[in-house]
Amino acid sequence: MHPDLDFLHLLADAAAKETLPRFRANTTVSNKLQGGFDPVTEADRAAEAAIRDLIGDKFPDHGIMGEEYGSEGLDRDYLWVIDPIDGTRAFISGLPVWGTLIGLYHHGRAVAGLMDQPFTGERFVADESGTFYRGPDGERQIRARDCGGLAGATLFTTSPHLFSPAEFERYRSVEERVNMFRYGCDCYAYTLVAGGHADLVIENNLQPYDIGALIAILESAGAVVTDWSGGRPEQGGNIIAAGSKAVHEEALALLGG
Repeated sequence: MHPDLDFLHLLADAAAKETLPRFRANTTVSNKLQGGFDPVTEADRAAEAAIRDLIGDKFPDHGIMGEEYGSEGLDRDYLWVIDPIDGTRAFISGLPVWGTLIGLYHHGRAVAGLMDQPFTGERFVADESGTFYRGPDGERQIRARDCGGLAGATLFTTSPHLFSPAEFERYRSVEERVNMFRYGCDCYAYTLVAGGHADLVIENNLQPYDIGALIAILESAGAVVTDWSGGRPEQGGNIIAAGSKAVHEEALALLGG
């Protein structure tokens, strides 16, 4: 059974009940990484648990890959890919650009996805029928834009400090050619590309749950998302998303794809 968009909305509503009351509430932060900082909060864990419970009840034969509670059934036809709070650093800093990411793969290919930002009241959801936005300014189907080329593009990356020296040089070769660049929007940047407000996102070292939900949102809106070699993005890695094929090709050539 193929889940519909109503079920994705149900999952997002359940997650929001756990995340929103804890946002800007001085929630406890733990560090998952020795020798660095990889934060996790009670909100991350509670939201993922709520999502997983609903999936398990409705679709017990589906697999799940989640950031906080690991994976089960990775070889099943349907696989849910969950990041309960993408942008935990933004979450604990009070910055409302984090989001709950819920993606669905079928035979390894992204077929549906949702990004929910409950504080701003914005939700982006997609399947093969298109990409749809719900927010304070109404509900509508959205499409990516074609800005014509890098010279007219708006580029996002979470932080240039996340790139290795070699990756940074490749990234900078793109940044130097765009019209405008901005830092720090996490998953929200990808939805801006899907909605036709920005043109390019370039990031590195993503996990599947960092990008899985966003693939359908981008592709169903007419955008292009691949790794830096031009391959499928479902397994994460170094990722580029562009509003048009022309911008994607131009940027990918500079990244060495």
